[in-house]
Amino acid sequence: MATPMTQRIVIVGGGTAGWMTAAAFARLLPAGMSITLVESDNISTVGVGEATIPHIRYFNQLLGIAEREFIQATQATYKLAIEFVGWGDESSRYMHPFSAFGHDLGGIDFHHHWLCARAALPHLRLDSFSLAAQLAHNGRFAPPPPYADLGYGYAFHVDATRYAILLRRYAEKRRVVRCEGTVDYAEQSADGRLSAVVLESGARIEGDFFVDCSGFRSLLLGQAMKVPFTSWKHWLPCDRAIAMASEPLKTIPSFTRSTATGSGWQWRIPLQERTGNGQVYASDYLTDDEAFEQLYQALNSEPVSEPNLLRFEAGCRAQSWKKNCVAVGLSSGFLEPLESTSIYLIQMAIIKCVEYFPINGEHSLSESAFNQWMSTEYHRVRDFLILHYHLNRRTDSRFWQDCAAMSIPDSLQQKIELFRESACIEQYERGLFAQPSWLAVYLGQGLLPTGFDSRALQSPQAATAAKLDSMASHLQQLAQRAPMHGDVIRRGGLSQEGPAVMSLYGERRG
Repeated sequence: MATPMTQRIVIVGGGTAGWMTAAAFARLLPAGMSITLVESDNISTVGVGEATIPHIRYFNQLLGIAEREFIQATQATYKLAIEFVGWGDESSRYMHPFSAFGHDLGGIDFHHHWLCARAALPHLRLDSFSLAAQLAHNGRFAPPPPYADLGYGYAFHVDATRYAILLRRYAEKRRVVRCEGTVDYAEQSADGRLSAVVLESGARIEGDFFVDCSGFRSLLLGQAMKVPFTSWKHWLPCDRAIAMASEPLKTIPSFTRSTATGSGWQWRIPLQERTGNGQVYASDYLTDDEAFEQLYQALNSEPVSEPNLLRFEAGCRAQSWKKNCVAVGLSSGFLEPLESTSIYLIQMAIIKCVEYFPINGEHSLSESAFNQWMSTEYHRVRDFLILHYHLNRRTDSRFWQDCAAMSIPDSLQQKIELFRESACIEQYERGLFAQPSWLAVYLGQGLLPTGFDSRALQSPQAATAAKLDSMASHLQQLAQRAPMHGDVIRRGGLSQEGPAVMSLYGERRG
């Protein structure tokens, strides 16, 4: 076997992105490579990405980190969904669960039957047909059942700082060397490749491959490699956030809450030891003082930290990989945490970097493939976030009226028009959000299609309504049998052994 030409990897920046990268590289890349991570205790991390999506479970499993260990180390709680309050109109409320809604009937997607029979079922909302949503509504949590038509995913609310500490311990036990210091500048060779980073202390760290985890500063990809940043502020106008921790909630929900406000939205992320709160807003419509007051008034418990003001701009770099430099996390791009995608985008960049890693020094095609993949990920998350803003029906502020009236990307406009006309959802091979996610936002924010699959009319409406009513009732009964989420957390996590799951859900119903 040929000796790898890439021998020295240098990661600039710690935090969630840096230590996720270091841990994964230590676990997955050839043992002969050295891995150095440079970070400074004097540089704070953003630390707002505390709500995750189910993909983080795969990442932890890849590293061999047990779920109970993860929950204890990060003071995590379980997450089944995101609740959106006030995003349609001021009084609207809906769940975006990590699951499908119902199951196909006669080979026809469930939501066509629901649209056909909804007039006869005014008491049942779309999320009545998601077991994950019903568990969340009832403050409960249980592992997914063994039946595919009832299945769902789950994620966590996690203290991102504690997660980085856990990963640092993991990485340093597996050949990663941490170097304390602040990077002053990067050196480049004649062909434009990075050759070393120089610290403010004067220390020089050479490398063959560099990973930029320096956050918004983008020290390597942006400053040294001169990769331009493409702004999406005209579609995603929120450019500031105020984050503040408060005391833990007495009853810990198994979902994240996103509440629309006059000029943006607020997050609430329930952890074991505290509650993460934040106000995301557009500075063109709201002052910092006004945003702080809105957030403070909305707290569900007493504050335990000072407010932290963050400034940002939605967008991404034209490339995430250039020559021998890959950017991971905020140094590559930023999209507000509306759908908890920050850690997911970090994870995808790491996994794809490992897949395409240039162990033999040749990487032009890998670089191109990686950039195409990450561009697709960013653009599709971008469109999904724009969807939330554009579909609002609020009339209480100029901010929301401007969002509803703005021109949107053609790629998104086509999806909306297709659903409005036929209730069909455009699907794609790459990209995060599948059909149920689009359905949750479309219908949750009041976009009712004018048509649906005509085959749903073949069954009498009364018979379809009775079948759907029975399905929703069954899901509600299953949810009521699950343990309370707080009890599960106090036990350190729920056992997922087969007999326990079977006793909870009983026999499968057709």
